[in-house]
Amino acid sequence: MMTVDLIEKYPGAGMFKFGDSAELCARLNSLVRKGKKTATCGALRDFQAGGEDMPVVGRCDIATNWDGSPALVIRTTSVERMAFDEIGEAFALAEGENEDYKGWRRDHIEYFKRNGGFTGKMEIVCERFELVEDLVDMEPVE
Repeated sequence: MMTVDLIEKYPGAGMFKFGDSAELCARLNSLVRKGKKTATCGALRDFQAGGEDMPVVGRCDIATNWDGSPALVIRTTSVERMAFDEIGEAFALAEGENEDYKGWRRDHIEYFKRNGGFTGKMEIVCERFELVEDLVDMEPVE
């Protein structure tokens, strides 16, 4: 849940979670905090038909902890759509999750398989962002 202060400070902000488990969410939030994660991607299907909000260049969004409490505010700096197999090493490494491109591909193929299926031709939304605010000290809203 967002507090009134966050709603006023970041009008139009969407909320989302990184990852598909509490452990992965905490790890990815930590990588953003450390400046190691400046990009993320998701299957286009997850943004369609009432799914997640499509990232918009210039908009701020709130990344939450697994429990839904606000964790970080990020601002989207670029958005591209492409087939999974077209994603290059520079973008993959900007995600900050792996030491090399091969590991990034392996982990993301497994992620997409767990979350609706995978093909190399599937459309991916690739987002680059910057950290605007770390909400680590913010009290969770009941």
